[in-house]
Amino acid sequence: MKVTVLKNEKESAEFLVEGERHSFPGLLKQKLLDNKDVEFVSYVLDHPLDRSARFVVKTKGKSPKKALEDACKEIESELSDFDKSVKKALK
Repeated sequence: MKVTVLKNEKESAEFLVEGERHSFPGLLKQKLLDNKDVEFVSYVLDHPLDRSARFVVKTKGKSPKKALEDACKEIESELSDFDKSVKKALK
């Protein structure tokens, strides 16, 4: 997975997540929407066969970078919890 920043401003950012369709972009979008400092987030696949999701994030009072870092930490924590649950269930 590769991330390319297209625009990075004080309260908005646009970036590409290359090599992904809906699974990870959908998860990232939801985590960003859960953040009270995120006013808007959306992603688009420019073509049905495209494997790059183009994101737009708009924030209020927090930088888009910080909002993305927080979302990634939440995803990482949830994956860690899931990993522990699977290992426990498969003992």
